[in-house]
Amino acid sequence: MRNKQKGFSLIELLIVVAIILIIAAIAIPNLLRAKIAANQASAVGSLRTLNTACIAYSTSYGSFPASLSNLGPISSGGTASSTSADLIDSVLAAGSKSGYVFAYGAGASNQSYTITATPITAATTGQNMYFTDQSGVIRVNTSGSGANASSTPIG
Repeated sequence: MRNKQKGFSLIELLIVVAIILIIAAIAIPNLLRAKIAANQASAVGSLRTLNTACIAYSTSYGSFPASLSNLGPISSGGTASSTSADLIDSVLAAGSKSGYVFAYGAGASNQSYTITATPITAATTGQNMYFTDQSGVIRVNTSGSGANASSTPIG
């Protein structure tokens, strides 16, 4: 009498591996698209936060900040001032968050400002570029060139 061996055959294991690879081939691109969408939503949220912080800064100090770092946290034991207003966190004050780089530009005599958000790597961190200024309107450019004051407002 022949003993029947227990376990899986090579064919059965190959079928399971093939099924896992098919599922991975479907899931990974969707995961990357979801990450890009999350980064883009974070960039828009960060621009809203920066607009609010700039308005609060202007109310307190009579002009808009000269740089993003002026909106950042105070040093330990200090108090809020025009050079460290403690209106945004240190990550955003450094100018990079969630796959986007934020560039702040102060206008003449700090009476206006512009902020652009550009993806670090367009293929993996985001596809849209964003722009805002003292008007508070956030604008988007999906064509790959930089966003500016004439770009489409987000809806």
